[in-house]
Amino acid sequence: FEDLASFRKDLRIGRGIDFHRFQPGDGLTLGNVFIDCKLSIVAHSDGDIVLHAISDALLGAAGLRDIGYYFPDTDEENKNLSSLKIIEKALDLLKEKGLQPQNIDFVIVCEQPKIGPYVDQIKKSLAVILSIEESFIGVKATTTEKMGVIGDGNGIAVYAIASLKNLS
Repeated sequence: FEDLASFRKDLRIGRGIDFHRFQPGDGLTLGNVFIDCKLSIVAHSDGDIVLHAISDALLGAAGLRDIGYYFPDTDEENKNLSSLKIIEKALDLLKEKGLQPQNIDFVIVCEQPKIGPYVDQIKKSLAVILSIEESFIGVKATTTEKMGVIGDGNGIAVYAIASLKNLS
């Protein structure tokens, strides 16, 4: 029972969700991987919705505030901000609490562009950013079967979950 109590004490799981609209453009970045397409993401920052959702999942697992608290879209200094800075801040805050990512899992929801060809690149990129093995990263993509705003091809969503482990 002592092992179970220790496990429960150390169990930290968080969820992050982000949604953005599309506009005509010359590509977008997901998980710090550029995807060449005729769309871009409408955002105050650079719009890497994968890094946003993962950052919120990590912050939530640590019991911290969301990325909007640390990087409000009302602050002009955050205009076109690299999402790498957002996830770096999240990782720094985790480190201060003696925590680090253990695993992440997320789903990208959009009708276009097709995400499948980029899954391995996204996993490799995130493994480096988060300092975890690729085998601890789950990347999935789905559509809404043409239902709703996302199904009409007008936007994208990412649903992420993360678990943390203690550094000690």
